[in-house]
Amino acid sequence: MSTAEEIIGGPGPAQSTGRVRAFLRLVMIEHSVFALPFAYIASLTAMFQWDRNVHWGRLVLVTVAMVGLRTFAMAANRIIDREIDARNPRTAGRELVTGAVSVRTAWVGALVAVVFFLGAAALLNTLCLILAPIAVVPMVVYPYGKRFTDFPHAILGLAQAIGPIGAWIAISGSWNWDAVILGLAVGIWIGGFDLIFGCQDVRADRAHGVKSVPARFGIPAALWGARWCHVVTTALLVWYALATDAGVFFWVGLVIVAGAFVYEHTIVRPHDLSRLNRAFFSVNGFIGIALFVCAVLDLAVRGLTV
Repeated sequence: MSTAEEIIGGPGPAQSTGRVRAFLRLVMIEHSVFALPFAYIASLTAMFQWDRNVHWGRLVLVTVAMVGLRTFAMAANRIIDREIDARNPRTAGRELVTGAVSVRTAWVGALVAVVFFLGAAALLNTLCLILAPIAVVPMVVYPYGKRFTDFPHAILGLAQAIGPIGAWIAISGSWNWDAVILGLAVGIWIGGFDLIFGCQDVRADRAHGVKSVPARFGIPAALWGARWCHVVTTALLVWYALATDAGVFFWVGLVIVAGAFVYEHTIVRPHDLSRLNRAFFSVNGFIGIALFVCAVLDLAVRGLTV
């Protein structure tokens, strides 16, 4: 410890800021873009059905809850998987492996995130608070899943399906089956592109006993599984559009999503994974944002008031 640190009894502001930045890199905070658009679609649709007004305070609380839960999930994933990550060349540079973030700092960040999540749930309504601890469970189970099942992607899908369902409950205060349809669409979508993402780790996973569909059944089977997941996702989104009486802009969004899925599956081949990151990050980020924009336009045209 430096002289300055000895005098004040701990790390200075610069070090604290550096730790926060390193923690945010660890949890890839920018990837909230994958989950937030669908939570917003659920929230805004619930508001439309309620009184056709945007309730900004509730929307802010939904954002805090979603980012908090996702941050906790990512931190827990990195902590639990740090030994596996250390043995995989692709993940050996992650902050917990290199020491850029300590395990203690990661746990503190995870606990702070889950407190924000639970706090937001409590401020939203009683049902949100009651169900909030249940939402935490699959976030912790998922990283352990690759140790006992060849289908950890399904656990990830379940974890992600919770987002839109929880966002709808946050607004309505009650269970809604339209939200379940949207949640299933999101869960199967994310589970499908996790199948694609897992293809790049087949060699390392097989070498170290890490379970996944690509490691167990091969890359071609995983890519076919992802294709079928995205066919089902599209069908569920169509069902959701019909169930919520969506207008023309939402249907335009579905056409865009279907086109993006087709593009995603043409650029990733069993023997050519060179464009996998484009498929995973760029295309899937685009899908969420495009459908969100179209859904908002649709709700606005149908009478949602800011």
